[in-house]
Amino acid sequence: MLPRCTTLGRLRARSTAPTTNLRLPQPIAPPSSAVAHYSSAPPPVAVASSKHRVVVVGAGAAGLSVSHQLLRSGKYVQDDIAVVDPATWHHYQPGWTLVAAGLKRKDELKMATKDIVDAKLKFYNQGVSVFTPKDNSVTLTTGDKVQYEHLVVCPGIRINYDSIKGLPEALADPESLISTTYSYETCDKVFRNIKRMDKGNAIFTQPTGIIKCAGAPQKAMWLALDYWRRAGLYQPDAPLGSGIKISFATGLPVMFGVPRYSQVLDRLRQERRVSGLFEHDLVAIDGNEATFALPGDKRSKLKFDFLHVVPKMGPHSFVANSPLADATGLVDVDRGTMQHRKYNNVWSIGDASNLPTSKTAAAITAQAPVLVSNLLGVSEAGRPLLLAEFKYGGEVKETFGRLVDQSVPARGFYYLKRDFFPWVYKRFMVKGAWGGPRGFIRQGRN
Repeated sequence: MLPRCTTLGRLRARSTAPTTNLRLPQPIAPPSSAVAHYSSAPPPVAVASSKHRVVVVGAGAAGLSVSHQLLRSGKYVQDDIAVVDPATWHHYQPGWTLVAAGLKRKDELKMATKDIVDAKLKFYNQGVSVFTPKDNSVTLTTGDKVQYEHLVVCPGIRINYDSIKGLPEALADPESLISTTYSYETCDKVFRNIKRMDKGNAIFTQPTGIIKCAGAPQKAMWLALDYWRRAGLYQPDAPLGSGIKISFATGLPVMFGVPRYSQVLDRLRQERRVSGLFEHDLVAIDGNEATFALPGDKRSKLKFDFLHVVPKMGPHSFVANSPLADATGLVDVDRGTMQHRKYNNVWSIGDASNLPTSKTAAAITAQAPVLVSNLLGVSEAGRPLLLAEFKYGGEVKETFGRLVDQSVPARGFYYLKRDFFPWVYKRFMVKGAWGGPRGFIRQGRN
């Protein structure tokens, strides 16, 4: 069984007096406000402005965790904190693999964004065009400006469907046996295709580069394999061979980026007779033929009867083209404090940040409390600060690591994935009350 998406960084925290690790922002002009759509287009002429003590860009797992943890600290009153996000719906994205396996309905996993943003937070249901950190402002696509004392940038990353030639058209075709778990619109198509598949070559892909939850591509594969095995369609040890043949085509040279899990998953791959196509990066689809980029500018074309695709992903252009981004287009923050390396009153965690951890909700449970504590610390000069000591480089922080070895497959993990995690996410995490391995976060504790 593929382990739950875990934090690729082990967190220890200690209190300490303010040091050079955390920089106090210089006095700034009072904040201000407005709203728009995630876009790189030039904004129209500004119409209005507003101001807030904290502006959080993004109402995903990271943005909601931070904004609600700040609110629960008791240090902010009505509209001190603003949340900016254009989305009508908030999705529990880790649950889309369950939809792909027929274990959940996708409508069970979405919530109206306006309903999960606390009423004490000012919600701008718009997107961002421009960050102007020298002016302590965010310009929205309406042209309005939102000014801030502190800015938290958590808009996530975007899925680039156009990165694979022919993919958008294939996903839109209801008859194609091509699907992905990485969107609300298509995650249920995966299970429809799994049920339609009775023989032939099934290929599951994973690209090079950053992606949301690096375990999800394999989860789709293992769940499909289990369905086909139970239906008698996948029998790799049968004398005449299996009617369905499964391949995992990954741009990586290994099964998984974390050695602890990669070894276990590669052993399972071999035991279950799944073909490993390493350093195979999907670049094009034409009918039932997939083209993969290989090292040395080589290409490989493979026929398929079923294809599960994970598109390439990357930063939103309004982040990548801003003064906040590093050379990769991600928000450039200090690994220990989550504070921007250049702008003292700018912060970031989650997928949009350049923190070298997994891009998962699980990682956010470790990152958010550190950011919140440090933001409060610089807001209250002299308060002891929290220094996060992440052991980067592939070390894991497992939610239940003290109780059980999460690298060993166990049926209990299935029930955690199917039932517990969706429940705790909806009831507690997005409300700022769940700290992952730390357990529940009490009101007023940061």
